[in-house]
Amino acid sequence: MGMLLRECKIEVIRIFRNPYFIFWSLLMPIIFYVIFTKVVNTGMENQALWNAIFLMSIAAFSVMGSAIMTLGIRMVQEKSEGWTTLLRVTPLPASSYFIAKMIGQSAVHVFSIIIIFFAGFLINGVTMPFGEWLLCGLWILLGSAPFLAMGLLVGTMKKVDTASGVSNIFYLLLAITGGLWMPMEILPKLIQTIGMWLPAFHYGNGAWAIVQGESPELKNVLILGMYLILFMILSIYIRRKQEVV
Repeated sequence: MGMLLRECKIEVIRIFRNPYFIFWSLLMPIIFYVIFTKVVNTGMENQALWNAIFLMSIAAFSVMGSAIMTLGIRMVQEKSEGWTTLLRVTPLPASSYFIAKMIGQSAVHVFSIIIIFFAGFLINGVTMPFGEWLLCGLWILLGSAPFLAMGLLVGTMKKVDTASGVSNIFYLLLAITGGLWMPMEILPKLIQTIGMWLPAFHYGNGAWAIVQGESPELKNVLILGMYLILFMILSIYIRRKQEVV
């Protein structure tokens, strides 16, 4: 347990020292939030509600990107540099390496959520009961599990350039089709149909429901759970195939 905790601590420190994380997971989401709530005229009748809903979208966008790209690309880098090979001759179990990655990334997600929520309060004066803030934060944190699993899947790739390109494409496509950049209702019907079966929409939809005083739908939980299992199975299968080779 002590080794696992130290590994988690190291992971958190390394992430905060990564300028790529600071830019994509904190700076860019806040810039998008300012643009879509202060610059672009969305035509929303209830601007205060839109500011709160879009704040949840941006928080989900930040955490999703961190889970897919920061985690996945870093794992490919460590593998290419021989770090994972070195760990095999240490007493640290292989499972602890992956668990530490996910726990460390989740700890950073807590920080990201707090910063973005605070930015929403400062920029647009978004206010909600403490219980709603807490529930939204917990949903965004726990709902990121399938994207962490997707990050592990990206981490099975052999080249950093490939992992970076693939993760960026999937990240942006999920954000667009999931309604994290603009309301789902204004997207083309085809994108809406596709997005309804992808994890990003259900991830954001749970937080949007909480903001409006409702509960996440059971379908949101089931779809996210399905993708978590799918990505974990694929990741484990590919890693075992690579070990055999």
